[in-house]
Amino acid sequence: MTSIDRATVDLIVPVKPLTKAKSRLRGAADGGVGEPRAHARLAMALLRDTVDAVRAAHAVRRLLVVSSDPVVAAELGVFGIEVTPDGPVPGLNQAYERGAAVLREQDPAAAVGALQADLPALRPEELDEAVGAALALFAAGARRAFVPDAEGTGTTFLLAAPGTALDPRFGPGSAREHERSGAHPLGGSWPGLRRDVDTAADLREATAMGVGKHTSCALALIPGC
Repeated sequence: MTSIDRATVDLIVPVKPLTKAKSRLRGAADGGVGEPRAHARLAMALLRDTVDAVRAAHAVRRLLVVSSDPVVAAELGVFGIEVTPDGPVPGLNQAYERGAAVLREQDPAAAVGALQADLPALRPEELDEAVGAALALFAAGARRAFVPDAEGTGTTFLLAAPGTALDPRFGPGSAREHERSGAHPLGGSWPGLRRDVDTAADLREATAMGVGKHTSCALALIPGC
């Protein structure tokens, strides 16, 4: 095996302030009412299930959440999850760049990845397989790889080889933008990794796949939560 096969993988997950996150899901947790606390609880639940899957994955050494929301920092901190605040420039790609800078400063030899925060149906083995597929491409000479979302237009996961800039291009049409920038699309099925949740329809699809315990509780799918 080459050194790239054994690359240490660190991931970044950015989180908006809970009051602003997932605006198109407002009302999904309380029958359309859109009560702020219920919505914030759902946004936090999506994050917690994503984080739980990352922490259970064997291929990921370190997880860094980028968020300036004190509730996010406090709740995740209880479980030993590292949170760093956003930098001076707002935005999703800026948050990823901020996280990549922190991780690379501490270990320049790591492979650094960007993962969306709204993957409640993610399975740890899916993430392990995606990381393995990316590392195999890196061993063959590629420097960046990504996983398109379920629709094929967005991106849920981006990984950069050691010594390579992450160069995140998340936003509308990000799959095309990442491929144009030289990142290689990964072709595994990985339904939970591809199903990010922006709308009520996305949430229904993820729920049908089987979401984690936090999202289930937020949606009252588990009695007594």
